[in-house]
Amino acid sequence: MKRLFILIILGLILANIPCFASSKYYLNVYHELDNKVKVDQALVSNVGFKLLNANKIDKRMAFVYSRKSTVNAFSNSLDRRIIICKGIVDYMDSEDELAGIMAHEISHSIDSYNGILRGSLNFIPQAFVPRKYERKADLRAVDFMVNAGYNPLALIIIMNKVSGQYRYEVLSTHPLTSRRLAYIYEYIYRKYPAFLANNAYIDNIYYQNFLLNSEHNRKKLEQAVNSGSKKRIRYDY
Repeated sequence: MKRLFILIILGLILANIPCFASSKYYLNVYHELDNKVKVDQALVSNVGFKLLNANKIDKRMAFVYSRKSTVNAFSNSLDRRIIICKGIVDYMDSEDELAGIMAHEISHSIDSYNGILRGSLNFIPQAFVPRKYERKADLRAVDFMVNAGYNPLALIIIMNKVSGQYRYEVLSTHPLTSRRLAYIYEYIYRKYPAFLANNAYIDNIYYQNFLLNSEHNRKKLEQAVNSGSKKRIRYDY
């Protein structure tokens, strides 16, 4: 009986040795994760307020970094919080890319202030013509980025990384990504050509992929510019 008791005590001691080591390990991991979250939250807040201040946007907004692995960012129209999920931040290689996504969401948040009842019914027109508002947010994001000192081509980079491509535009609340990128490129081409003349992303693998996939649409743009046409270009998917 005494021997059995000793064996049980030894077993408990041995069983708990890795537990102590494991606990210390996980405490360190959680501490590192907490620090990473703080750094990412600080970055999200700094970029958000930089965009607001540089563009003199006098609307109250808050910027929140979420640990969710969802590849997403969105504007909460009820309380004007802009949520940036970890899943999309993981794809980013520069502050300019983060600024592109946040500038797009800031545009949506600005619109949530417009309309009757302090914008309470703003979601109605957006529900009927959502792609129109997404295009508007894309182009306004370019202006916001430039005014805040960011390179607007980074919006093309991050969208080319994370945005999928539906077969039919009618099934999506957003324009087909190929068309979104084409309209963003056209806007930069016409309004901010210096960024293309001195293209900091020309050798970037994601930008090169955009050039490969947008060749036909970019030819449409060149033809429209050369002909002086004022008609809206219908880009291919």
